[in-house]
Amino acid sequence: MPATDSAPERHAAAVRPRDAATLIIVRNDAAEPRILMGKRHAGHRFMPNLFVFPGGRVDPADCRVAPAEPLHPEVERKLMARMRGPASPLRARGLAMAAIRETFEETGFVIGRPTDRPGHSRSAGWAPYLETGHRPDLAPLRYLARAITPPGGPKRFDTRFFVVDARHVANLECPVETDSDELLDRHWLSIADTERLELPAITRKILSLLEQALDRPRGMTPDAPVTFQYVRARKWVVDTL
Repeated sequence: MPATDSAPERHAAAVRPRDAATLIIVRNDAAEPRILMGKRHAGHRFMPNLFVFPGGRVDPADCRVAPAEPLHPEVERKLMARMRGPASPLRARGLAMAAIRETFEETGFVIGRPTDRPGHSRSAGWAPYLETGHRPDLAPLRYLARAITPPGGPKRFDTRFFVVDARHVANLECPVETDSDELLDRHWLSIADTERLELPAITRKILSLLEQALDRPRGMTPDAPVTFQYVRARKWVVDTL
């Protein structure tokens, strides 16, 4: 009989990536930029004990909560480029909203604007955020990169990496206390500081891209190139959106 892949290998290869989003918060109030990172809990199946940015998979409610301000049109356009499945502004918005929600759940930081009418949600993720009296502000988010987890693992994500200046965090000095244990040992770190940490390989690639972006004369702009990384024919491919 001809050789065939084992059942576990076929199953691992068949795992479809799930849409996810990450938010990199950058502080510029010191000698060099600092970013927020935390250590993932040892009990997680995906990237345990590694330092990462806040983020996670997209939830259906992320497309239903109304933001205070929409995405910049150029950021929205790039998010829809090569989107798996039907591309739409609503799905693009959902990605950015997921980044803001996950950041709030894991760190207590609110990226949003105060309002007298924050709205309501039955979502366990959005209800506590809206109770702070804010609506999400998508306008300052910049789109840095996209990466798809290679086949072979128990989980795969199609992750979009957003960047926001810490000036847009409404409660930078007094984050809301949350029950999440997703990120432990949260720290503000310079890119040089991260060299001594245990990081996922893709996180090191993203940090390198971030450093290059921050060094540009105009800094992070909505029309800046977006790096798209994924595996094709067992090779790591780096494209530009």
